[in-house]
Amino acid sequence: MMNDVPESKVESPITANTSENPYEIVKSLLKESVMALQLNEDVYRILEKPIRVLEVSIPVRMDDGSIKSFTGYRSQHSDILGPAKGGIRFHPNVNIDEVKALSMWMSLKSAILGLPFGGGKGGVIVDPRQLSECELENLSRGYIRAITPIIGPEKDIPAPDVNTNPQIMGWMLDEYDRLRGYNVPGFITGKPIIVGGSQGRVEATGRGVVISIAEAAKKLNIPLQGATAAIQGFGNVGSMTAKFLHQLGVKIVAITDIKGGIYNENGIDIPALQQFVSNTKSVVDFPGTNNLESEQLFSLPVDILIPAALENQITTETAPQIQAKILAEAANGPTTPDGDRILNEKGIFVIPDILCNSGGVTVSYFEWVQNNMGYYWKEEEVNAKLEEKMIHAFEDVHKMHQEKQVNMREAAYIVGVGRIAEAYKARGWIKDWSMPFKCKA
Repeated sequence: MMNDVPESKVESPITANTSENPYEIVKSLLKESVMALQLNEDVYRILEKPIRVLEVSIPVRMDDGSIKSFTGYRSQHSDILGPAKGGIRFHPNVNIDEVKALSMWMSLKSAILGLPFGGGKGGVIVDPRQLSECELENLSRGYIRAITPIIGPEKDIPAPDVNTNPQIMGWMLDEYDRLRGYNVPGFITGKPIIVGGSQGRVEATGRGVVISIAEAAKKLNIPLQGATAAIQGFGNVGSMTAKFLHQLGVKIVAITDIKGGIYNENGIDIPALQQFVSNTKSVVDFPGTNNLESEQLFSLPVDILIPAALENQITTETAPQIQAKILAEAANGPTTPDGDRILNEKGIFVIPDILCNSGGVTVSYFEWVQNNMGYYWKEEEVNAKLEEKMIHAFEDVHKMHQEKQVNMREAAYIVGVGRIAEAYKARGWIKDWSMPFKCKA
């Protein structure tokens, strides 16, 4: 079953509070950016809604022989710069507004990085920990069958996100190829290297976060050797961020995950922790550390704080506690508008998510290019190209931050919106830039 999704909201903890609804948050920021650029109202009207949102029902035969139906979504915000691009998350709190917001953030990320992509995002309402491997594979294949009419290497290119990984991308690739009757490696990114994945893709988001942190530290004259950091979340992004910061001499003193946290003021042995987590599935009780309550992470006196979990973590409750000099948003939408205002008042340098965590989509772009060429790069080349892209994007946003005298988040939105608007103008959608913006902020 497949149907267009109405504007009505799905009940969810995220959508219950309008101030923490990611879709409302991103629309407000888009409006502010259009006004800051003195563009007319038409630009906002084009950008405020995704061009296409699909809701699908995915029937899966469970191991006990019963049939269970899962709800999935795919949102395509814009394709003005190229095919939509964005990950697929499996999570019990996935909802329509979250997926729409994430697709809009993907449009902005691609524009800021100068990638020939629009924004897309997908999700399935499921706790994958409750599924067997067979059930998870059947769900993954069923999702692709359901959304096949609107995806493809020239239309919309999925990738991993929360609770999905290269193996799941491999299953999805195989299902899409079966439906097409031939091999289409550029249909999906983040897949295993043996079937067309890119070297460096697994580490890309975390590596990009660290490149952004290094650039911010230079601007603030903070030496990374001996600097302290705390990380919320130890999945792929959090663990890779920890790995690369550790290699630069940063002392990771605290880490939390879904089960709890750990603390050692002298620094945590990250390589040993990664091995420990691969066996125990949690950082809790790692030898040589003290257990830490998750909420205590925000109040630690560290130089760098990295939210690498889910949305709405930096709020009116947590933001006042933060003592860090740099807040690097490795997660998507970790800061609420009210939390952001507090961070600004405290003078904390925020690297916004649409810049900070864009390393993943950048190397996904590299993977797509390699698939189209049929020629693959060495990891050193991928990493060098990623660093070049990330540094250039950081400089563009920081320059806008200085020119407009706005914070880094506002600057990132201005850069992204400006480039998307320019594309719409080039295609003839926007005729007159000088018309006043009539909507209230």
